[in-house]
Amino acid sequence: MILFIDDRPIRLAGPKAGSRHEDVAEHDHIFDARLEAIRPEILRGHVMILNVTPAVIEKLINLFNNTSLLDLLSVTLICVDKKAVEERLKSLFKVVKAAGGVVTKDGKTLLMFRRGKWDLPKGKLDEGEKSREAAAREVEEETGVVGKVGERLCTTWHTYRQNGNRYLKRTKWYAMTCVDDSRMAPQAEEDIERLEWVDRRTAQTLLANSFSSIRYVMDAASDYSVL
Repeated sequence: MILFIDDRPIRLAGPKAGSRHEDVAEHDHIFDARLEAIRPEILRGHVMILNVTPAVIEKLINLFNNTSLLDLLSVTLICVDKKAVEERLKSLFKVVKAAGGVVTKDGKTLLMFRRGKWDLPKGKLDEGEKSREAAAREVEEETGVVGKVGERLCTTWHTYRQNGNRYLKRTKWYAMTCVDDSRMAPQAEEDIERLEWVDRRTAQTLLANSFSSIRYVMDAASDYSVL
């Protein structure tokens, strides 16, 4: 599971991940939750925390919600029981389900410019709607492009606040191929200003002005040879 809080990736992994040398080597600081408390001053750079329990994840989320962690880049949580930690995490929020698509045509990918950032089309599921159906609908509503839904690329989670409530949005992302873009137009009601078909190199440049979660999705698309 990968979670994005304030645009920073928080990865939840099982015990084996903490024993691999390559996983350990890429972190600036490594801490054992059994041996020391999680404090703001230790959360700097790329951090790995070992022996994470449901109680530890709750403390960490509260820390994120109440502290400005400006020097933190990413956190990898090595969980004693990954499923139990994920369940506790989800219980701290109202979970919102969404879906989105990475749409391609002739080797190019559809990007949108919205609220000052480059983004991908996505949105919440309607009641009773399946994720694949929602991905196709949201792409068409936000861009006017009709797409054929292919394989699922990845799932992202990110948190946000609204009207005093804490939400955790789960977004399932799908590879999509363009069927018809003759009516392509940005949905003004969703503050979408521009739509662009871009090649891989251009996408990498534009996505420097995007969100970590969107770059993660595009990396997943590259891994699946979609791009």
